[in-house]
Amino acid sequence: MIHGFVLAAGAGTRMGRPKALVDDWLARAVAALAQGGCDRVTAVLGARAEEAVALLPHGADHVVAADWTDGMSASLRTGLAAADPAADAAVVTLVDLPDVTAAVVARVASHAAPAALARAAYGGRPGHPVLLGRDHWAGVLAGAAGDEGAKPYLAVREVDLVECGDLATGRDVDSR
Repeated sequence: MIHGFVLAAGAGTRMGRPKALVDDWLARAVAALAQGGCDRVTAVLGARAEEAVALLPHGADHVVAADWTDGMSASLRTGLAAADPAADAAVVTLVDLPDVTAAVVARVASHAAPAALARAAYGGRPGHPVLLGRDHWAGVLAGAAGDEGAKPYLAVREVDLVECGDLATGRDVDSR
């Protein structure tokens, strides 16, 4: 069982508004996870969460990171704390990756296992989504601080890079 998370809590200061409120990005990210093989999908919201909830597809699950101003790590912690107890792995993506599709998610999710660590790569460059097997959640949570999420944890472990450059650019969008 795979639980997908869209991290969408930030204020989007460079964008001028929360990225969860930009166009159809939130709905698109939720759909990519759902159609890419995640059995359950949760959007992690924060800034202007009430407005973002209205943009979620009907029936979509969400949680609010009360400490969202602490950075991406707050969203990651909130998401993993809400993970389905039956999940073997979590697939984490960001709301500001509008060209990441279900095909990218499916390719990364195909590595799911409790001990797995995998992430999309674009031209050999690591990116999102990231797959975190359940065996790693406690370590990820212990090391998650500021705006880096799981980056410190992943930096010192063997992570399967899953090339997805033929499917998307994986570039985050920070301004209009």
